[in-house]
Amino acid sequence: MRQTLRKVGLSEEVFLRETFGSFKQGTWFHGWSRGGDEEYLHPFSLPLEYPDTTAAELWLADSTNDHSFSAAVTPQDAVVKSNKAPKQASTPEYAFNVNYGYHFDAGKFAEVLKRHSVDSLGVKHVLGDVTGVQVNESSGVITSVSLESGVVVEGDLFVDCTGQRGLLIDGHCRVGHVEVSSTLFNDRAIAVQVPYGRDNASIASATLATATSVGWIWDIGLQNRRGIGHVFSSSFSSEDDAQLALERYLVATSPELDLKSLAFRVLKFESKYREVFWQDNVVAVGLSAGFVEPLEASAIAMIEQSAEFIVEHLTAAWEAMPPVSRKFNSKMTHHWERIVAFLKLHYVLSSRSDSDYWISHRLPEHCPQDLLDSLEIWKHQIPAIQDFPRVDELFPAASYQYVLYGMCRPANSAPSLCQQPKGKSSLELESQLRRKREELVQRLPTNRDLLTHIAANA
Repeated sequence: MRQTLRKVGLSEEVFLRETFGSFKQGTWFHGWSRGGDEEYLHPFSLPLEYPDTTAAELWLADSTNDHSFSAAVTPQDAVVKSNKAPKQASTPEYAFNVNYGYHFDAGKFAEVLKRHSVDSLGVKHVLGDVTGVQVNESSGVITSVSLESGVVVEGDLFVDCTGQRGLLIDGHCRVGHVEVSSTLFNDRAIAVQVPYGRDNASIASATLATATSVGWIWDIGLQNRRGIGHVFSSSFSSEDDAQLALERYLVATSPELDLKSLAFRVLKFESKYREVFWQDNVVAVGLSAGFVEPLEASAIAMIEQSAEFIVEHLTAAWEAMPPVSRKFNSKMTHHWERIVAFLKLHYVLSSRSDSDYWISHRLPEHCPQDLLDSLEIWKHQIPAIQDFPRVDELFPAASYQYVLYGMCRPANSAPSLCQQPKGKSSLELESQLRRKREELVQRLPTNRDLLTHIAANA
């Protein structure tokens, strides 16, 4: 997303100011492994010297190393846990000291994008409700859509961004879904916006994800408020019980809050994605293509992947449309399958036994077979680049390492015969990591301080 904003020429400072945005450097998990006070971090930065030095093997081989995996392989662990920003005030827009993404107000972001697209990029924006679809009688492809106002919008390619309604991909093309609710159980979220207790309150540098007995709670810090929500499964909890769990979290993290002043919203969703995403001259992007759950913000990543593909492969030749669409469908199906497996990894590794929810997540019949196979292999060797052959993987081998070794340190950590530590030694890597960690924590401003500086320079 950072690179997309840069490519379209939107000022990062304008974006952050107008969306109340903040810097996100990963996801910080609490209570997922055993249901206690244990924690681990999935940061955006790759392990130090990755992949030339196999830091994971060094960490596994050193039984005396009592650092968590992320703390042992990347300085970003210390940056996040100090609530530091990913760069300094003098760092150019979109550049960084440690990798980052964003948290932002989605409604305000839509307005910023619309204004920038119309004013700076020459996009024609027409707002209206679609009331009809016109097709070519011989080919069946859409030639135009009619709006309630009477305006007719013609086109050669129609991108369906109509959310879960799927107005064109579903309503016209009748494309069905692949259901994955038997693997990922969550289908509800209770969301609430929470004010900070004081104006200069610290802003977390990562999404906080705290496990509950029936799901997990997100806690996202913007400049002006926190967005908090409880994601859960209606098969294992009522909405009332899920809200009580959320209220307990709010009392624990913000005891000064008046819960009666807050507006709670219940969001319903289904874990599924399209059987195909590009049918004839209609391509589904965003929620119209699918949704599973908000863990690891995979939905935004899929929008990025889809938009980039369309831009790079858009063709003026009608005869090229079918092979382009098949290539797109193959790519998107792969990504959705990998998203389901990666999100499931967070649940199947848990040893929590305080509810049927967590116990059921570990049952083999609720886990994709390829993930079960990988977990068996990873008992004896680390997740490696060759395990993920596509160059455009949403979650590379390093992400699997962060979750796998964040959740548990395997008892049998002996590498395979052909997988031995390479590159720098453990002492060399630790020395380099210590210097980098101390330098960044000392030099970087806090998230709040950098965002305050940006706001003041409007």
